[in-house]
Amino acid sequence: MSATPRQRFIEGSKAVSPILLGAIPFGLVIGVSVAATPINNWVGWATSIIVFAGAAQVAVIELIGTEALAAVAIATPLIINLRHAMYSAAMAPYFGKLSRTDRLWLPYLLTDQAFVISASRYEPDSDPTTVKWFYLGTAITLWIPWQIATIVGILVGAEIPSEWSLDFAIALVFLGLLAPAVHSRPSAVAAIVGGVVAVLSLDLPNGTGIIVASLAGVAAGTIADWRLSR
Repeated sequence: MSATPRQRFIEGSKAVSPILLGAIPFGLVIGVSVAATPINNWVGWATSIIVFAGAAQVAVIELIGTEALAAVAIATPLIINLRHAMYSAAMAPYFGKLSRTDRLWLPYLLTDQAFVISASRYEPDSDPTTVKWFYLGTAITLWIPWQIATIVGILVGAEIPSEWSLDFAIALVFLGLLAPAVHSRPSAVAAIVGGVVAVLSLDLPNGTGIIVASLAGVAAGTIADWRLSR
């Protein structure tokens, strides 16, 4: 007898649970970062609901805090999350067989972790309903603790004296994300070029420097990958 949706959901939840050891502290730091900026705490927390992507959230929080143009605050997380287009293409064999309603709302929960665990578990000819409930188990198990962690981080950060200055927390989050991502020569080139351009473009108006740096890093990494693969 095939497993029920509930059983598949529990399987997905168990598969992703070890990742919470890293995700929850990250959510806490993002909450503390929100408290360190001049933006309203609950506007900052809304990024957890609307964006639900750690690196993109940090960028949005930083840009809103520095009063960057709305267009820049919107474009930056889109650039950071371009990899989700590749995730979507990989998940299309599963999601494409589901209802229109499912195809509209399930991608909202898509994260690096939910994708890797779900995509590695099933083949393209797997039952889409089975994949759906396993995926929901992984995604929701990440989503709920993430929301709680960011709220706790905001509340804790709000109680920390302003003279302690928590601005460094945002930089630490990006460094924490960068280190494990640099695992090859192309990724190292992308990180170095993006970092250098970010420093050089720091004075560009309306926070556009982060977009320029992101595009430069992506372009450099792509070129390096192409040259090394020849």
